[in-house]
Amino acid sequence: MSRADELVSVLERTDSLAIVCHDNPDPDCLASALALEAIALDHDVDDVTIAYGGEISHQQNRAFVNLLDISLQTLSETTIGAYDSVSFVDHSRSGANTEVPASVTPDIVVDHHPGESVDATFEDVREEYGATATIFIEYLQELEVDLTTRLASALLFALHRERLDFVREPTRREYEAALAVYPDVELEILEQLYGSAFSPGTLDAIGRAIASRERRGSSLVANVGKTGETDALPQAADYLLNLEGVDTVLVYGIVDDVIRLSGRSIDPRVNIGETLEAGFDELGAVGGHHDMAGGRIELGLFADNDDDADELLAFVGGRLTRRFFDALNLDD
Repeated sequence: MSRADELVSVLERTDSLAIVCHDNPDPDCLASALALEAIALDHDVDDVTIAYGGEISHQQNRAFVNLLDISLQTLSETTIGAYDSVSFVDHSRSGANTEVPASVTPDIVVDHHPGESVDATFEDVREEYGATATIFIEYLQELEVDLTTRLASALLFALHRERLDFVREPTRREYEAALAVYPDVELEILEQLYGSAFSPGTLDAIGRAIASRERRGSSLVANVGKTGETDALPQAADYLLNLEGVDTVLVYGIVDDVIRLSGRSIDPRVNIGETLEAGFDELGAVGGHHDMAGGRIELGLFADNDDDADELLAFVGGRLTRRFFDALNLDD
């Protein structure tokens, strides 16, 4: 039995399905959720809900939801226990990058990020793939589920964003998946998505990152300060990679009551996921791929000092910077 058929065998025993996105979902996660919804509805699952934690702050992600008219619920509005089955897309573990409690074991997991098995009834984690959307495109083809213009457009944009317009080391599978959905895509929607404007908060955060950057060799650390937009961190990291001679970047800042980390690297000698684990694993939840990674460090008692965010970042910034450069084996 193929993996797609195994997925269907689980869905056929399900009347209601909660599809849970990771916190602050990106296009790869959202498009994968749409694809799983299409497969579930095609196999007579009566009640399907797509839920997410955190917020959708990235300007392209907000436009993605609005232009494609994606129906979403926050996890705070969703009673997970009321559904026959729970699915995680583009992540695999409860309590890690999701507001779902660690006590919840998903029934279905489809992901391309590295991680340990969670003993789900159906679990398909392919670390060798460049995007979770690629896995779902293969499912859709094999199961002969009708590909609507809306779903095709969502999946193609997800492939572009996850692999940075096919520049950030896509696999052959991403090209094949893009070719498979392209005939049904509405290019005008993609043009509108790429034309999405920065929010003032994101622009301010990127500006602070540029001003605060500290460089050692070809590696760089920057601070976005305190921001309400989680997605500003990876955007700042991607932007700073454009600096001449820089190939590895860490951006940090305070979002709500945690310090968020976002790492990027285009140096083939650096695995940024392993680098963040080496530098910060004992402090919080971190991890990712060889080229992109992230994490969070709880503020604990310091979370009450909202008025002293700059002072707090000045206090921890030097330590974060030192740990990152030490993990890269870079001397002063």
